[in-house]
Formats: sequence, structure tokens, C-alpha cells
Amino acid sequence: MFYDSHAHYDGFLAEGEAEAVVRRAEEAGVGRVMAVGGSDSLNAAALEMARRFPGRLAASLGFDREHATGSDPEGAAAFAARLGGLIESGSAEANPVRAVGEIGLDYHYHPETADEQVDLFRAQLDVARERGLPVIVHSRDADDATLAALRDHRLAWRHGAEGVGVLHCFTRDAAFARELWELDYYISFSGIVTFRNADPLRAVARVVPDNRLLIETDSPYLAPVPMRGKKNEPAFVRHVAEVLADVRGTSVEQVAALTRANALRLFGA
Repeated sequence: MFYDSHAHYDGFLAEGEAEAVVRRAEEAGVGRVMAVGGSDSLNAAALEMARRFPGRLAASLGFDREHATGSDPEGAAAFAARLGGLIESGSAEANPVRAVGEIGLDYHYHPETADEQVDLFRAQLDVARERGLPVIVHSRDADDATLAALRDHRLAWRHGAEGVGVLHCFTRDAAFARELWELDYYISFSGIVTFRNADPLRAVARVVPDNRLLIETDSPYLAPVPMRGKKNEPAFVRHVAEVLADVRGTSVEQVAALTRANALRLFGA
């Protein structure tokens, strides 16, 4: 059974497709999915999916880099306070919020808000640390700032090495990956690893330790080969696992088993 460690559901809910998407995932052998937030609409969708499908979907909540703007009257502290309240109100006894995310930095699309992004990122890392929740991190063209924040977070973390967090949709080099896994962060590969021009990324996927590997779809984005051109969904995570099995010289079943075990250790469900 596969564990898709990162999917967004706001579009599926809005279009009335959520139940069909969950059904197709189950038929494809995807037993667990982390429904990931990042904005008001994404957070609401993650909570709704976890409520509708307990035992199959879990929720992660956060505010992504696009909320870091110099003109925003709320600021990092206010977003962190909002996040704390969402986690408290959204956690059901049988299916609590399992992670903080996605959060992080993107200097590719938003270099002009770099300082505000760091403030927002670090404020939410504090929320995660206070509650003992793993973080789901986005990073694009921001390696140094991401590592600096994650290094500080790891040094202050007091909840066990297995639960600190994951760098999702990994696309960087082996040196960056090594920095992460040596800090006990997991590394998650998406459909990008299946793309024709992704040989350098597949080389990184070959060397990530078994106990630090995760898979994801990042639905509805980044559909893997051979599903390019379609809306991505958790049922397609098998194609990511197939490529990882090939480059790592193992079986799809083994990749499924170890990535599911890793996700369960990280998220606790």
C-alpha cells in the first residue's frame, strides 16, 4: 500500500471530484494520503478531507510563501497565531492535525519578499516545534536560507529525530539532500523524478538513504510520466515509486513498503 505524502484537495472538492479521487487512489493501492494546506482554501480542504475520510487521509495546515508580502498588515506573528488556532480547532480526537505545511521559501517567483518569507517560515517552524508537529517544507532557489532555518529548527527540536519534517517535491542536488538527511529530515520525490530530463534528480534519488525517502504526487500538479497532460491525483503515485525502484535497483513493493513506513513514522498516522 502506497502513502502519498503530499496532495492538495481544494480543486477536487470544488469540482465535486473528491470521493472519486479517493476511490481511484484506493483502487491503485494508495492506502494513505497527507492532505496538505498552505492557504485558507487549502487548509479548509485538508481539514474537510481528513474529516470525511478518517484513517485514509490526514491533514497538514500552514501558510505558504505567497502570504509573505511587505504590504500585509498581519505579518508573520499574526499568521503564526492563526495557524496555532487552526491546529487547535481543527484537531479532532480521532484524527488530529498531523503536520505544519506546506511552509517555506520560494525565491524563484518571489525574490522581492525574501526577508518576509524567512520571517513567516521561521514563525511557523516555532509553531510546529511548540506542538511537536513535523513540517512539510517547500524550497525553490533558496537553499542557503532554507538550510539555515531548518538547521536552527532541528537544533531546537525536542520531540524525537523521526518526526522533524520533510523537504517536499525535492529537485536540488545531492549535496543539498545530504545536508537534509544528516539533519534527520526526509526527502520526498514527486512526478518530476519521472520526467525525461530528470537524470540528475534520479541520480540523487539513487543515494537517499532508505530511512529518509518519501514519495508524493503534489496533486493536482506535476503529473508523472506516463500521465503527463492529465490532472495529477494520488492514484498516480505508483509511477513515482516505479522510477525510484528502477534507479535504486529494488522492487516497487519494497519502495511502497519503506516509504509508507517512513511516512507513518514522520506523521504518526
